[in-house]
Amino acid sequence: MAHYKHLTYEERSIIGHLRIRCLSLREIGRRMNRSVSTISRELKRNNQSQDGRYRASHADSNYNARKKRARRGTNFKKKEWSLVIDLLAKQYSPEQISGRLKLKGKLSISHETIYKYIWHDKKYGGELYLHLRGAMKIRRKRHNSQDSRGRLAGKKMIDSRPSEIEKRLKVGHWEIDTVHGKGKRAIVTLVERATGYVMIGQLDSRKVVDLNSRTSKLINRKSEHFKTITADNGVEFHGYKKLEKRHKLAVYFAYPYHSWQRGTNENTNGLIRQYLPKGCSMENLTQIECNSIARKLNNRPRKRYGYQTPLEMLEKLTSVALPA
Repeated sequence: MAHYKHLTYEERSIIGHLRIRCLSLREIGRRMNRSVSTISRELKRNNQSQDGRYRASHADSNYNARKKRARRGTNFKKKEWSLVIDLLAKQYSPEQISGRLKLKGKLSISHETIYKYIWHDKKYGGELYLHLRGAMKIRRKRHNSQDSRGRLAGKKMIDSRPSEIEKRLKVGHWEIDTVHGKGKRAIVTLVERATGYVMIGQLDSRKVVDLNSRTSKLINRKSEHFKTITADNGVEFHGYKKLEKRHKLAVYFAYPYHSWQRGTNENTNGLIRQYLPKGCSMENLTQIECNSIARKLNNRPRKRYGYQTPLEMLEKLTSVALPA
């Protein structure tokens, strides 16, 4: 992965020369193979001469002084920061990076220090911050509108589930949901409650037949670890009885507007949105790409598991080594 490189004194000299020629910032960036935002930030931060003219020597002096002040008190070396950057590139959060490195005995560093490093990097034109996740979920309120979701006779509600499921002590209890973007295509997610292990399936549509077909294929990957599934009240789950019969498991339903009853799935869908943002098209999404996203999430450490990964948790609770 290519990382941002700070401007050198030679590059600052070129900027000064091209500014004298009154070239636009975009043209300067083009000639230097730098983004226009990098040139703009450089002029705003380091052009502090009394006559307003940009001078390379003055700008470089300002940069080095500010860099020295910003790094005061930081004792971590480049090799240690490379450990942080490598995990950040895998979309680990600063808290996950801190916990994971400490768990493996590689480095003791707080997540606050990592955040400071990221924002310092951004201030000087770096792009490490682009790896951070953002909470962009927009909730849709229905107010007084009529809603017929979940009106299916005979389904088992969540409060009839065995009480042991709530304790998350045993593997085998999953939550299911669909995530969609623009167009008719979507994905189905299955998340194991005790471990956070996730499987993602590509859907051509949210119709019952497509949902059941893909869900069955996912279940067959680890059929021995399926005892129950808890769903929301979407109509795509109305064919649940076929899944129950085919895989000898029980399907339960949460109550409408009670998303917290499937908190594991809601949280995981938020993580998936990092790779499939809200409103994006899934028309060209393949099952191979879905598997890749799931693999990344299953190998990402989680705070609630003591910074172990969902895959490690599944192996631990089932005593079976599984492929990543």
